[in-house]
Amino acid sequence: MGADQLVATDGVPGPGVPRVFPRRLPQPTRRHLAIRSKTIVRVAGRHFGRLALRQVRSAHRGPLPARDLAYPLRRTFEDLGGTFMKFGQLVASSPGVFGDGLAEEFRSCLDTGPPVPFQQVRELIEGDLGMAVRDAFAELEPEPIGRASIAVVHRGRLQDGRVVAVKVLRPGIDRVVATDLDLLQPLLDIVARQTGDQTAGSLLQMFDGFREQIGEELDLRNEARAMIHFRHLLAGAGLDEVVVPEVVPELSGPNVLTMEFLDGVPIDDLASASLYGVDPAPLVEQVVRAFFLMTLRWGAFHGDVHAGNLLLLRDGRLGVLDWGIVGRLDAGTYRFFRRVLQAALGDESAWDDVADHMVKTYGPALEEGLGMDRSELAAFFRSMIEPVLTRPFGEVSLGELLTAPQAQVARARGVEAHSRSIGAVLTRLRAQRRMRRMAEEHGGMASDFDRGAFLLGKQLLYFERYGKLFMADTPLLSDRAFFEGLLAEGEGQ
Repeated sequence: MGADQLVATDGVPGPGVPRVFPRRLPQPTRRHLAIRSKTIVRVAGRHFGRLALRQVRSAHRGPLPARDLAYPLRRTFEDLGGTFMKFGQLVASSPGVFGDGLAEEFRSCLDTGPPVPFQQVRELIEGDLGMAVRDAFAELEPEPIGRASIAVVHRGRLQDGRVVAVKVLRPGIDRVVATDLDLLQPLLDIVARQTGDQTAGSLLQMFDGFREQIGEELDLRNEARAMIHFRHLLAGAGLDEVVVPEVVPELSGPNVLTMEFLDGVPIDDLASASLYGVDPAPLVEQVVRAFFLMTLRWGAFHGDVHAGNLLLLRDGRLGVLDWGIVGRLDAGTYRFFRRVLQAALGDESAWDDVADHMVKTYGPALEEGLGMDRSELAAFFRSMIEPVLTRPFGEVSLGELLTAPQAQVARARGVEAHSRSIGAVLTRLRAQRRMRRMAEEHGGMASDFDRGAFLLGKQLLYFERYGKLFMADTPLLSDRAFFEGLLAEGEGQ
């Protein structure tokens, strides 16, 4: 897998984005579905039984508040593990969408998964690389240094003495994921029906993006291509404090990724950061710059910049790990993102384009629900967006910005309309899934889910957390010259 094979040139709008080919998941057998279904029913029954009994006995039956379901749902996800834990990590990482309470409830899903016996790790490496472990590595530590939901990471040393991290997919993970995806969907449908809450609709919409994302993560060649690509691009961008690990292509494959080992601690580990004698704030500002540089210059970006993937290194730099999720913007979303920034920086004409895009995205219900014409909508979105981008992090909420359109429509139409929106989400997502299955059977893919926009919003929510931790007095667009320079580069694209 040479570097010349790792970059395609079909991206929007820059010199190409990493080529991605999601792993095609196997069709779950009836036996596997039946076994896993029994496990899910048993586990969910154990955690939801008391709540269900209370609901049956209640004299005032109706939709349950999402907060009442948070604890049993989190315990269910933890006990089921695997794909359920992976999905729970998305909830834990999105307080701006689900609220601090629900996100905090799911924080334990960010903890490590179970270990994989080292003999199985050895067999996977040897099968993938076509060589004995002793020929590939001078040393490979049996105990993992990282245990995620779909992979484990071991520290090793190459024959030339370089220290590396070796990421290995869990054995049989593609079958486990395929089965869990088919069974997680109806569980979330039930939660949505029982709560009628906006949070439940967000869970369903997030699941649609999650299904697309995890197929990419299950082939580590996608991650290797992304790391090589962005390491090369960032090398010429002047952001010397941001580090992407170097890939060892000859020791990497679909199930194994060998990369440079970075020694550090998560960026939000404030106690360890103080021991290093490093101020994280300037490093976080560089990561924010790197994100916007990637997105505005190349239309692609790291799609999972949670704190565990940002390492404060002993030498004072910041390492960016886990490139299995890369966001890619289509032409429409890319232009919208540019116009939002241009509007916030003073281009008055851009607010009309922002309003046009929002109406196209949310449909006529946006104008009808708010009772505004197009010029009034432009002013409305300006009142929401401009302060978030130009006022200090400590005074704003990116989460409210992302959820405000749906909330405003619901508020304008009342609870009944909002309840119907959950049904509309269910109907739309079921139709999408039927289309996807038909397309997959004929060798293609079909989905109208805007994954790029979903991931873009998720990263902004992460930045809100880092901003409040390290940049509370600094606006997102504080470096006006930097952003104006990036936007000027892309004029005419």
